[in-house]
Parts: sequence; structure tokens; C-alpha cells
Amino acid sequence: MSDARLSVFKTYKLYVGGKFPRSESGRVYEVTDSKGKWLANAPLSSRKDARDAVVAARKAFAGWSGATAYLRGQILYRVAEMLEGRREQFVQEVAEAEGLSKSKAAAQVDAAIDRWVWYAGWTDKIGQVVGGANPVAGPFFNLSTPEPTGVVTVLAPQESSLLGLVSVIAPVIAGGNTAVVIASEKSPLPALSLGEVLATSDLLGGVVNILSGRAAEMGPHLAAHQDVNAIDLTGAGADLAHELEVAAADNLKRVLRPRSADWSADPGTKRLVAFLETKTVWHPTGSLGASGSSY
Repeated sequence: MSDARLSVFKTYKLYVGGKFPRSESGRVYEVTDSKGKWLANAPLSSRKDARDAVVAARKAFAGWSGATAYLRGQILYRVAEMLEGRREQFVQEVAEAEGLSKSKAAAQVDAAIDRWVWYAGWTDKIGQVVGGANPVAGPFFNLSTPEPTGVVTVLAPQESSLLGLVSVIAPVIAGGNTAVVIASEKSPLPALSLGEVLATSDLLGGVVNILSGRAAEMGPHLAAHQDVNAIDLTGAGADLAHELEVAAADNLKRVLRPRSADWSADPGTKRLVAFLETKTVWHPTGSLGASGSSY
């Protein structure tokens, strides 16, 4: 038997509804490293793929938003565990995607894993930070609690293929939303590999859906989609961001405008609260029997 063997190249696929379909159009595009070397063919998502991702995200929303905050935190922590187990693969992919040395790519991957752990810890705490009991002039309790907005379209950063990606996905789902993510067009491979991690980490299918391809092609359809509740324009250029913001106004989507970001900095809670709504409930106080005490 000959020792020579053919290399087995990885086939990258979309991640939609917990499954790994090819683009329904059958289209692909070449992904190269920083020196122009071919790395893989990535699916070139179509409008139909984007619609399918929204359907999957909406279907998953009730189960994910209805889960306890503690459970969501446990699942996000499991994602970090699975990322840690595939660390070397992601170091290689990030190094090739961003033209980094192995040591710098390893630092990016470690930061991305730590970012998942950080957001996992926030799932059952954000309610105490942004909710609470409000003082009112009357015999009422007035309580405010945060609730997820719904289905969020996320345009991932173009240059930060994993750390930036994690930094925009994790806060969306930590708050109970579901996400349709358009990966970096130039460097989609770490995002598509992240789909494989999510599929094996107890996350409900459809909570995160990852599409690769052209944001300028899919973005307008998602921004105008009536079943998308919010859109994060982080990875959009100025002209595309303006076009999508105009389209998003049709059904009053929440819009997070693009801004320069240092992904290695402390993210704070801004992205967590960007896609949360505040529900306020009034409840009358009552008497506790003959003693005259009230609650």
C-alpha cells in the first residue's frame, strides 16, 4: 500500500436552524489568506438563505427567551468549554484570516473564549442592573424588568474574525434574543467553524444562525424583513449602514449604529442592554387582614 494519500479539505457550510446546509443557490466564493493564498470555498448565501435563517431564529425565540437566565448562562459557558477544546483549530484559522503570528492569534482566541465566559456570567445579573422597583406616589408596586427584543440581525466586524464576532453575538443571545449573523465577507471561516461549536454545546438550534457571503446582498432584505426586530450594523460600511438604517425604519427596528471598537477592551454592558426592552408592571398593594398591615 502506498504511503501517499490525498488531503481531506474541510467543507465549510452555513449554520441555520441547528443544521449545516449549503447555500440554496449552490454558489460559493474563494476565501484567501492575507497573502492571497487560497484557503477554502465558503458558501455565498442568498436571499432565500437569509429568509430561512429568520424563520429558524423566530422558531427558536420562544424556547430561548423562556429559558431561565441561569440555564442560558450554563449553555454559554458550555460554548466557552467547546471553544477551549478546539483552540488550536481556531488559532490556525484566525492566524490565516487576519495575517497574525501564531502567538498573536492565540491571544485573540483566548480573549474570545474569555469573552464568552464573561457574558455567560451576565445572563442572571443583567436584570438586577437594569431592572428594579420604582418609587410611585400611590398604593402600588411598580416593577421594571428587562426582556429580549426578539430576532436580531448582526453584521459581524469585517476585520476581527473571532474576538469581534464573539463580542457581537454573545451579548445578543445572553439577553434571550436569537440572532441571524452575517459573517465577515473577507474572513468567514472562523465564524463558520463557530457554528460547529454552537451545534455541540447544548444551544437550541436556531438561536444563532450564521451566514457567509456579501452583506450588501443579504443586508437590505434582512433590514426590511418584517419579522426581524433589531439590527446591529457593526460590520457595515458607512454607505451600507445608512441604506440598512433607512430600510429598518419601516417596522421600527432597534438599530445599533456602527462605531469604531477596540475589541480587546472591557465591553461593559452597552451591547447587552442595546437589545433589551423594559417591561413595567403595576400591582396594587393590599391589606393583610385585621392587623392593618399591607404588602
